[in-house]
Amino acid sequence: MKELSLHVLDIARNSIRAEATRIGIFIEENLEDNKLVISIEDNGKGMDEETLRKIEDPFYTSRDVRRVGLGIPLLKAAVERCNGSIKIQSEEGIGTSLYCEMDYDHIDRAPLGKIQDTIMILLNDSDNYELVYTHVYNGRRFDFDTVEIKEILDGVPLGSPDVLMWIKGYILENVANIKKSTN
Repeated sequence: MKELSLHVLDIARNSIRAEATRIGIFIEENLEDNKLVISIEDNGKGMDEETLRKIEDPFYTSRDVRRVGLGIPLLKAAVERCNGSIKIQSEEGIGTSLYCEMDYDHIDRAPLGKIQDTIMILLNDSDNYELVYTHVYNGRRFDFDTVEIKEILDGVPLGSPDVLMWIKGYILENVANIKKSTN
């Protein structure tokens, strides 16, 4: 995948398939420590130990539609190419967490990409789960929580086109704001 945000989308969709009611996406860009962190947590079905061991195998998938599962193996390869590591923890009935960290300035690191589009896609059908997105850039933080947004919208669905376009712009603007120089 050309953008890390597409990996985030793939993993979050796994959370949705695991019937999560809450998904957390955390991204930290720390230029001072030269680290990019991506973390995704959910409260879905979780995985048993055998499935967790197989999850990095591209020829393993829990889906019936196709015989390969490339999401985790491709993310792992992208992270390891950048002197990074990935850790996946899961417990049946509790949920799953994925944490990866890599060198921020590594020449082979894919760009983060359009994370606002990823969040907008995930919210298009978010009636069954809440989404929390946190982005930290050199210690400056932006939080987005669908619980708060739904309260403001007072019954207007998140998936309506006007709301999705507003959310996309809101995320884009706020991530840009935390990246502005503090001089």
